[in-house]
Amino acid sequence: MYAYDKYDHAIVSARVAEFRDQVERRLSGALSEEEFRPLRLMNGLYLQLHAYMLRVAIPYGTLNSVQMKRLAHIARRYDKGYAHFTTRQNVQYNWPKLVEAPDILQELAEVEMHAIQTSGNCIRNTTTDQFAGATNEELEDPRPYAELIRQWSSFHPEFAFLPRKFKIAITAADKDRAAIRWHDIGLVLKQDAASNLGFEVVVGGGMGRTPVIGKTIRDFLPKDDLLSYLEAILRVYNAAGRRDNKYKARIKILVEETGVDIFTKQVEDEWTRTRNDGIDFPAEEEARIRAHFTPPPLEVLPAWSDLETISAKDPKFSSWLRNNTDSHKVSGHRIVTISLKPHGGIPGDATADQMDLVAELADSYSQSEIRVSHEQNLILPHVAERDLPALYKILNEAGLGTPNAGLLTDIIACPGLDYCALANARSIPITQAITNRFNDIQRLEDIGELKIKISGCINSCGHHHAGHIGILGVDRKGEELFQIMLGGSGDADASKGILLGRGFPADQIVGAIETVVGVYMDAREEGELFLHAVRRLGTQPFKEALYGNA
Repeated sequence: MYAYDKYDHAIVSARVAEFRDQVERRLSGALSEEEFRPLRLMNGLYLQLHAYMLRVAIPYGTLNSVQMKRLAHIARRYDKGYAHFTTRQNVQYNWPKLVEAPDILQELAEVEMHAIQTSGNCIRNTTTDQFAGATNEELEDPRPYAELIRQWSSFHPEFAFLPRKFKIAITAADKDRAAIRWHDIGLVLKQDAASNLGFEVVVGGGMGRTPVIGKTIRDFLPKDDLLSYLEAILRVYNAAGRRDNKYKARIKILVEETGVDIFTKQVEDEWTRTRNDGIDFPAEEEARIRAHFTPPPLEVLPAWSDLETISAKDPKFSSWLRNNTDSHKVSGHRIVTISLKPHGGIPGDATADQMDLVAELADSYSQSEIRVSHEQNLILPHVAERDLPALYKILNEAGLGTPNAGLLTDIIACPGLDYCALANARSIPITQAITNRFNDIQRLEDIGELKIKISGCINSCGHHHAGHIGILGVDRKGEELFQIMLGGSGDADASKGILLGRGFPADQIVGAIETVVGVYMDAREEGELFLHAVRRLGTQPFKEALYGNA
């Protein structure tokens, strides 16, 4: 993973000192809240429903064990003993005190972390496949390109105050684990006919009140032209994006209103005009960054023969092995997903003790490396097969062994009305109720892959538009209601969920999900997954089961 150079250290240290002065002036009354607001947002500090919230950047979701231990320490020392891992592969603290915020940033800086550009109308954390550098499915590790974008975009003077926040995601595998088509810019690493590496460039995706799936504006961009082309896109957006209405300020609105063909021409023209200005990085800089992502020295091992025997004797371990581990590019190893979705738990939350344990397990079993997924789980990317039984035993004893990755109870959910001032409804209690209702691993495995995503308001922080089952909380005259959408996907076959009808009260929504699952189970064909069944059947059978023929 990337290590700071002297410039990174200087920049982050200077920002901490600057913010400490700003906080002192706010506490003394020299700065009003209105004056302080843009300053704190530039440092990832939000004011939520009950307290401040600090969002810490985890570039492209990659952490080392020392950093995870520091995150655990901060949770214990400055918060209420836990932290929340987010859909942007970042981490949030929900209860920091304003007076202590600079101290937290200083503690982060000591382990090469920060909260810069985790908020505001700027380029946010660039996300990627949580299995990057470990999976045998990718063309190449996409993280060096994500790091390149991080260095290019941090403090970029032209893009520090965009019309709206801006999100970029990269994938290098056929299976899109980064949901790139739901981003302002999505990049797919691919090869041309001559086996040269480059990117398919997708622009104008996004969720929120106007969900849009991104559109390809270039089928193949040579990788050496990446930065200059991104710069051309951002310049067109910065110049033409709306600033009079924040609900229409995202690039997706610009692409829709301009038309993808005209927008593409504008980008190409801008790129032709500016591509020789020296923005693309020299070969020696590429080599320097890429050297930080050298694969760990894993021993090539034969498949561990005892694994099948142990799995046959222990059904719980067998389920975990089947659902929470994936193939690795080095023989004899697996990628392990640590579920932060225990039945009845809060998606994405981890206690300080659990974070410390994950750090220790990373040291013992995964080359001291940890990943955060946009699905709010943690990953140990480099685990030898022979270590899996011991690892599972420790995780299970710590409440981290739930074998539900990719199954119905592996729910993405926003904090909702329990924390967020923008929310209309509570997401967390609904998530807990659903996971408690479906608390049977045999049933979950029989249902198969089914991704539920829940948002407490139209801003879509829970990605409900991309859920196989999406749930949206709304307020109707003071009552929390929950609408159901079907057929969404964040994968390479991205699709937008279709609203079924009126919302259900909180005490009826779990039963409604039971009904939807029941329709699928009755109507599915042999081996047919939920999403495929919805696409084949359409929404009518589900509507009729929920609402009758009215």
